[in-house]
Amino acid sequence: MTLILTLDQVNYAPQGKPILSDIDLAINENAFITFTGPSGSGKSTLLRLIATLLTPTSGVIKYQGQPQAQLPKPYYRQEVSYCFQQPSLFGETVRDNLAFPFSIRDQPWSQKRAEQALASVELSETMIDAPITSLSGGEKQRVALIRNLLFPPKVLLLDEVTTGLDADTKNCVHRLIANYHQQGMTILMVTHDETEIAAAETLVEIRGGRLEAKHE
Repeated sequence: MTLILTLDQVNYAPQGKPILSDIDLAINENAFITFTGPSGSGKSTLLRLIATLLTPTSGVIKYQGQPQAQLPKPYYRQEVSYCFQQPSLFGETVRDNLAFPFSIRDQPWSQKRAEQALASVELSETMIDAPITSLSGGEKQRVALIRNLLFPPKVLLLDEVTTGLDADTKNCVHRLIANYHQQGMTILMVTHDETEIAAAETLVEIRGGRLEAKHE
C-alpha cells in the first residue's frame, strides 16, 4: 500500500495547553479511518490540523511524502478537503455554493454536473436556485458535502457530518461516501454515532489528546 498521509510526533498545544500529544499515524491511500473518543479528546482538532485549518505546535504532517507546510495551501486544500460539522454555506443560493469549486479552479460552470451532484444526495435539481435560508439542516449538510465533491479530492475529512440528520438523510450520506471510497478516495471521519462506529473499517480511539487504540 502507498502512504498518502503521515503524522510524525505531532503536538498541538496553543498557549502551552496540550490538546494533542505525540500523534504518530500512517494513512494508506484508499483507507477509511473512523476516529472516535470522548468529547474534547482532540478528534476534531486532529482533522483540522490535517486540513491546515490549524498549525501543529511541533511535529510534521506529510502529504504524499512532502511536508504539508511546504505545499501551497490552495493546492493542498483541493487534494485534502474538509467538511464541517455545521455546514458553512455562503452567498444567497445553492447555485452560489456549487459554482464556487468551478470558479476557484478557473473551470467553466457546469449546470449538468451540479444537478447530478444534487441528485446523488437525493435533492431535486430544481433546488439549484433555492435560497440558502429556505433549506433544512439536512439539506444544507448535503449541499456542503457535494460542494466538496464536485471535484473529488484525494482525501475527504468528515467532522461529524451526520450529527443531527434523520435516518434517511444519514443513509443517503453514507451511500455517497461509500461510493467515493470504492472509487479510491481516502476517508477520515470523526463520529460519535454508534452505527458508524460499529461499521468502521478501521477504528482509531483518541482519549486525552492521544491515540489510545487502533482496531482493524
